[in-house]
Amino acid sequence: MATLHKKGMTKTELQRLIGASSATFAKISKDEYVSMKILDDICTVLDCEISDVITHVKEKDHSK
Repeated sequence: MATLHKKGMTKTELQRLIGASSATFAKISKDEYVSMKILDDICTVLDCEISDVITHVKEKDHSK
């Protein structure tokens, strides 16, 4: 979480500020699904754009 580091904040502080569970932050660490609400809250607290906290990676098309 480079954006978090730039803001001088720890994951624990961010978790407390957005009211997210430790399970949610475990999902984030494992690149698993989290709701848009959580992403929005993170962007609000960090005063950043969504592209600062997520990256879209296309999956390979295995149907071909």
